[in-house]
Amino acid sequence: MFYRPQDGHGLPHNPLSAIVAPRPIGWISTRGRLGDNLAPYSFFNLTAYVPPQVMFASTSDKPDRPGTKDSVAQIAESRVFCVNIADGTLKEQVNASSAALPAGMDEFQAAGIEPADCQTIDCPRVKGAAAALECRATRIQRLAGEANFMVLGVVTGIHLREDCLKDGRFDLHGLGWLSRLGYRDYAITTQTFEMERP
Repeated sequence: MFYRPQDGHGLPHNPLSAIVAPRPIGWISTRGRLGDNLAPYSFFNLTAYVPPQVMFASTSDKPDRPGTKDSVAQIAESRVFCVNIADGTLKEQVNASSAALPAGMDEFQAAGIEPADCQTIDCPRVKGAAAALECRATRIQRLAGEANFMVLGVVTGIHLREDCLKDGRFDLHGLGWLSRLGYRDYAITTQTFEMERP
């Protein structure tokens, strides 16, 4: 099978997100003039070591945030955000925080998620997250298409949950790394293997 995206795929469901999978989930928390916000993004990844940097991309918009979503709008205001990393036990909370709530409605409160303060930025984080990366935005880049934006940030502080540190390594084998697959599918990774680079 071959198709040109502009012509459509002819399948019952778009295969694109299932092709590029699994994808880590950046559970992005922000603070803006309307309050606190929390939402998961699977177009997310680490982009550099020194200084540590991350990116996430937001697609589509909301009726009450013309041209974008709450996370991007609030980062444009504050220039900071926090990337929370969920383990497998937090899958229901991650999903609950994906609801399209009105701007200004606090997803922490709506989904029953306990917030905590960040140390280097004025932003909430998920208290129970396996890890949290406090970030200062360096760029909000408009992408091709309607309401597509990429947010780049430098990590200014890192929180690691104590039970996720084993023998000096960040380790989620017991609880699992939560990731997004295609369609409505997710994965919790608990089995891994090591390979030496040639």
